[in-house]
Formats: sequence, C-alpha cells, structure tokens
Amino acid sequence: MALQSKLPSVGTTIFTVMSTLAQEHQAINLSQGFPDFAMDPRLIDAVDQAMREGANQYTHMNGHPLLRERIAGKVGHLYGAGVDPQTEITVTPGATYAIYTSLTCILRPGDEVIVFEPAYDSYIPTIEVNGATAVRVPLQFPHYSIDWDLVKKAITPRTRMILLNTPHNPTGSVWTDADFRMLETLVEGTDILLMSDEVYEHITFDGYRHPSILKYPVLRARAFACFSFGKAYHCTGWKIGYCIAPPALTTEFRKVHQFNCFSTNTPAQLGLARYLENREAYESLPAFFQRKRDLFLGLMKDSPFRWLDSKGSYFVLGSYGHFSQEPDTDFAIRLTKEYGVAVIPVSVFYQDGKDDKVVRFCFAKEDKTLEEAARRLTSV
Repeated sequence: MALQSKLPSVGTTIFTVMSTLAQEHQAINLSQGFPDFAMDPRLIDAVDQAMREGANQYTHMNGHPLLRERIAGKVGHLYGAGVDPQTEITVTPGATYAIYTSLTCILRPGDEVIVFEPAYDSYIPTIEVNGATAVRVPLQFPHYSIDWDLVKKAITPRTRMILLNTPHNPTGSVWTDADFRMLETLVEGTDILLMSDEVYEHITFDGYRHPSILKYPVLRARAFACFSFGKAYHCTGWKIGYCIAPPALTTEFRKVHQFNCFSTNTPAQLGLARYLENREAYESLPAFFQRKRDLFLGLMKDSPFRWLDSKGSYFVLGSYGHFSQEPDTDFAIRLTKEYGVAVIPVSVFYQDGKDDKVVRFCFAKEDKTLEEAARRLTSV
C-alpha cells in the first residue's frame, strides 16, 4: 500500500527522546515541562466532589457553563477585557489542541503563517498539515527579542496569520507593551489574523505582569488566544485548556472542535470552576514560580553555565559555548548519560537546527529535585 505522509520530516519529539533517555539512565528529568510536585489538595477535592455529585457525563460542547463564566471573570479581573462566556470561550482538551484547532479552522493551502523561532514544536507541523507554509522569523539571540523590521519584510499578500507566544517557550522571554503596539501597526488595514499562545500567562517574574493580547482591542478583534490550566495548576496530565476569540472566529473554531473532541473532561472542568472562585489560586503563581527560578539559579551559581534572562514560563536557558563547542544535542545527551540530568537542546526549536550552544532547564520541580540536579551539574 502506497502511503504519502503529510509530515514526512517529522519523527519522535525531542521531549519523548530525552524523557526516555532519562529513564534509561535514571537521570533527573529537567527536560520535559511538567512539575514533579503535588497539586493543591483543594483542587483535587473539588474534582472529587464533582465526580461524587454525578458530574461524569458529557457537558456542553463549548465547555461547562460555570467554568466559562469563571474564565470570563478572571479575564476581566486581570486584563480589563469583557469576554462573553457564551460566544467567545471554548474549553478544550489542552492548549495544544486549542492551538491546532485555531490554525486548522482558518488555514488553507497556499496560506503563509509567520512564526517566531525558536518555536514550540507543534506550531510548524500544524501549519504544514493544513497545507500552509511557515515563514520563520528568528528572535534575536541572546535576549530573544523581536526585530520588527524582519517581521515587516516577512509579510506578503499570502500572509494569513502571525503566531505569537508570550511568555515564551523555550526561552522565557516576554512581550512588552511596545511589542503589542508594533503588532497593531503591522496588521492595521490587513486581513491578517493572530494566534496568541499564552499558556504561561500566570508565570512571570520580577514584578512583570503579562499583557495579554486581550488587553488590546485592535488585536483581540482578530485573534485566537489559547491558555492552559495544566501549566498553571500543576495538572498537565488533565489536558484542560481553552480558547478565547471573537464570535466570528469562535464560530469557525467550534465547527472543527465539535467533530474532533466535542466535549472535554466534565468533572475536571467543574472542579476548576469552583477552584477559580478564589483569585488567590492564580494570583499566587508568580511568586511561587519565581522562588523556584531563584532557588535553581542560586544552587547553580558554581556551575560553569552562563544563564540567560528568564522573565516568564518555568524554563531557563543555560549557555555553555564558552567551555564546550559540542553540538547542543550531543551536549544534552552527554549531560543525561554522564551527569544524570536531562535537558532540552534549544536547536530542536528551529527548523534549520540553529545552534547557539544553549540548553533548556525546567525548574518546575521539587526543591530536593533541583538541589540534587544542581549538585550533579556543578561538576560539569
């Protein structure tokens, strides 16, 4: 049987490769982005209560009504944006699903999508499986800032969408108000749509607060904004996220959603809705994760790595080019095998494998995990 792959260059993701390697060598896994610490027992109890109350069947296709109301309240509180829970919010099985659906409901063969690299690994395969083309714009090393002149040059009559991610995975860089204002200027008078990946919205540091695309009416009117409960509340295995978009875009989003997933986990949605009654659930997250970042960097002060600035997400990049010229993939594998700590080489987030001799560390781990990882890595 002849089979022509839609994604002929795609193999097993680096996250699976490094996590498998970590298991084989009994290494500490600082590669994949998930916590190894417990969730808030109040959230577990809320979901347990929902199940015991019988909330175990399909809920509304668009998401549990109470959860959508809670999301709208959170968005209003944080970003001053009025969002209609009936026509603008859709709950999804994870943020990656929301991103995939946002792109799939819009893109057609021949369309172009501007993507900033390094980029989360699902973006470009999703663009390509829909017959569109990713137009890659590099972020400027070492601060991973945006060169807006390059963005302007990348726009063509085929540009259908610009894809942005802030706080950024893998680099921890963040967008400023000036960046959003530049984007406003670029898309004004065009039909260009936007997809804003904001799954780390609550994980920001040093007094910085995430300026969601929802704060900017001109941008919000043409944007899908995608979010994650799993990243925020230490429950990545639940795969619960959501998409906020204006009614016309939400209508198209739901056309794809209803035939792909239809309904997302009911008791988890109801539990989250009840948990979000308390704003402290998300307002405490910046301080919680900043302590983790600062602890890890403090523990690693005697290591040979040079640390790049992380303003958000639960990742930090370490540069090693001043003491080794190994390709970053080889270096990451050697760290796993010889030192017992698994990390992610940043070159995998570039289509052309651009290698700045930088690896990514996840610090969303128990203190004792970070302490042991640092003990091993200081001997590199």
